[in-house]
Amino acid sequence: MTNRIFAAGMLALALLGTAACDNLNRMEQRALSGGAIGAAGGAALGVVTGGSLVTGALVGGAGGAAIGALTTPGNGKKK
Repeated sequence: MTNRIFAAGMLALALLGTAACDNLNRMEQRALSGGAIGAAGGAALGVVTGGSLVTGALVGGAGGAAIGALTTPGNGKKK
């Protein structure tokens, strides 16, 4: 039960963090949203597999941010 509450809180925090960032270029936006999605997915996977919730969130967040930044079309230039 505590893990689910923690996971929900982390997801809410990740979503709240993306709400206030409108002055970012495309690459930064993709890195931020990728990190948030990755952290939520990693935390959920950690809970489901019986692993560490925090470790799953950290690994998922780092991977999601890297993939979001590296797959940005146009090298992050504003349009």
